[in-house]
Amino acid sequence: MSKASALEDAMHLHLRAYSLTAGMEREHRFDPTRRWRFDFAWPEKRVAIEVEGGIWTSGRHTSAVGWIGDAEKYNRATILGWRILRVATNHIKSGEAVQWARELLGAA
Repeated sequence: MSKASALEDAMHLHLRAYSLTAGMEREHRFDPTRRWRFDFAWPEKRVAIEVEGGIWTSGRHTSAVGWIGDAEKYNRATILGWRILRVATNHIKSGEAVQWARELLGAA
């Protein structure tokens, strides 16, 4: 398991504040043949949240190679029946991310 970022920890606090952690796993490995993991996942509901860090600082998610890798991961997850919320810093800080999670998980 990788070390959680401060942004992932902030998202986790929001999820806990809204009691959305039941059935949730952090760093859930969703594909049996690849090492791909979701930051947050509710496996029984096939719902996941991916925290996209480093988008303003030329992080991995913004490079061509990173973007292509993310597309492969998210497309495979979709084929396997997952619904994924992709959130960035402003979505977490504004509360939008947790509201989207509430809607998707049926808790709104």
